[in-house]
Amino acid sequence: MRIVSAAEAVAGIESGHQLYLQCAAATPSVLLDALVARASELVNVSVIHLHTEGPGPHLAPEMAPHFRHRALFIGPNARKAIADGRAEYIPTFLSDVPRLFDDGLLPLDAVFVNATPPDAHGFCSLGTSVEAMHAAVRAARTVIVQFNAAMPRTLGDSFIHVSQIDLGVECDVPPYDYQIGAIGENERRIGEYVADLVPDGATIQLGIGAIPSATALALRDKHDLGVHTEMFTDSIVDLVEAGVITGARKERNRGKIVTAFMMGTKRLYDFVDDNPMVEMRPVDFTNDTHVIRSFDRMVAINSAIEVDLTGQVVADSIGHRMYSGVGGQMDFIRGAGLAAEGRAIIALPSQARAGASRIVSSLREGAGVVTTRAHVRTVVTEWGVAELFGRSLRERAVALIEIAHPDARDRLLTEAEALNLI
Repeated sequence: MRIVSAAEAVAGIESGHQLYLQCAAATPSVLLDALVARASELVNVSVIHLHTEGPGPHLAPEMAPHFRHRALFIGPNARKAIADGRAEYIPTFLSDVPRLFDDGLLPLDAVFVNATPPDAHGFCSLGTSVEAMHAAVRAARTVIVQFNAAMPRTLGDSFIHVSQIDLGVECDVPPYDYQIGAIGENERRIGEYVADLVPDGATIQLGIGAIPSATALALRDKHDLGVHTEMFTDSIVDLVEAGVITGARKERNRGKIVTAFMMGTKRLYDFVDDNPMVEMRPVDFTNDTHVIRSFDRMVAINSAIEVDLTGQVVADSIGHRMYSGVGGQMDFIRGAGLAAEGRAIIALPSQARAGASRIVSSLREGAGVVTTRAHVRTVVTEWGVAELFGRSLRERAVALIEIAHPDARDRLLTEAEALNLI
């Protein structure tokens, strides 16, 4: 392993190479910026990653001849590139991403890593994002690491050794800060309905956004909750400090908050730094259905773009326009559904910002079903809870119309009758 400048570290990337970037708040910006600075020398470099924070300079329109992003999950900075055809989307369950590298389906010439400097034993923590990094490091011909003095040292299965690293760049760049937007009245009501479905001692999966944050606020009177999730934000810190999250009743990894990555503020990153309560694990563990179902009272909380009256859940596209990705929704919906006392929840506002109903009689043309009507269990809007498991299509339609926005209910009823659902 050699310590070099950022420019020297990326000098070996050649036209036609394929590389992987660490995701989310751990986006290796020093290495990425150095690579983009060489764009004029490169043609058709494939850049694979999940959601990444930051501006994504490789995704700019003028970079199209030089870099081709291949998205495993589409973050906000990649949506226009995907929509314009300058980037590609690879649909996959989050739990399957490591296998794509291990099985050689996505061969890697290099991997860009954002990790702590080596400790006295030569180990570097992957910090805020473990996700599929171990598999990427195993698969890549060249492992390039920015040794980041500002990266929190997370524990668990979070470490790579200097013997696995080819080139290192020293830097001091904090993980990206992620602020949750304001929580509106609708989100508060949804959070309260969801929290009512969470029993004491449950293990929860709680993601990112206004609804998860509102749910966390509504969980303040719960006891001994545990966390097994693919990612979390500052709201988990709030619940730990309030004594709500203890992990004391978890069936495995008792007392531990288990996650694959995190996004939040400096408060979150300070909380996880060298904290034995937080156990980082790869996504083929956190999102393994067998692991998820082992928690008797597993509660998975996910969102959607739209839900039709039969229970089909669209979560990765708006019509033909790809918006995010399959991600871990199905991993957790199925795992929680199979748990002894599990609860799989889809929570969404009843209306989009423009006022269109998100409970629909028919999905938009091109919309992709992430959670099938056979997998869906519970749907929550600000108007209530619809229990769909074991219900006929007629019963589902009635239940979903009842939690649709009042302005849409008469129309949905008429459309359901025309479809012979009611």
